[in-house]
Amino acid sequence: MTLASLLSEELIIPEMVATDRWHAIEEIVNRLVEEGQLDVTHRDEAIVSLRHREETMSTGIGFGIAIPHASCDAVPEVTACFGRSKAGIDFESLDNKPVHFIVLFLVPKDQFQTNLRTLAAIAKFLNDPAVRSDLAEASDAKAILSVFDRKTQ
Repeated sequence: MTLASLLSEELIIPEMVATDRWHAIEEIVNRLVEEGQLDVTHRDEAIVSLRHREETMSTGIGFGIAIPHASCDAVPEVTACFGRSKAGIDFESLDNKPVHFIVLFLVPKDQFQTNLRTLAAIAKFLNDPAVRSDLAEASDAKAILSVFDRKTQ
């Protein structure tokens, strides 16, 4: 599984409105609902799960990256959405710098190994400075998706 295989143009927010991590999480979860990846009846459950994980320790891992994630009964398979903020979002990151790239994903409950593999794959992919540069320069969702496609082949 690659990040590119989890995303589509509709699951990419090229310029987020949110300015803090809680609103960023809600904005991305709302996109998952809008695109039919998450049933509206499970929206609050997903947000609670993500918030609980985030309160344990920020998923802002540094280098302008945050990877909010949670295990919950709301999804039957790994579900993800990508958001970009040119201005940056305060995510209380480990390096205290604003976040520009957010990959939020949900994993079915009790799939601990899937959760770890997905988290590791996303972190490894975004660890590449060239990838982050290409994502920053991409003009729209289609261009962002092409970065994911190109870099994972």
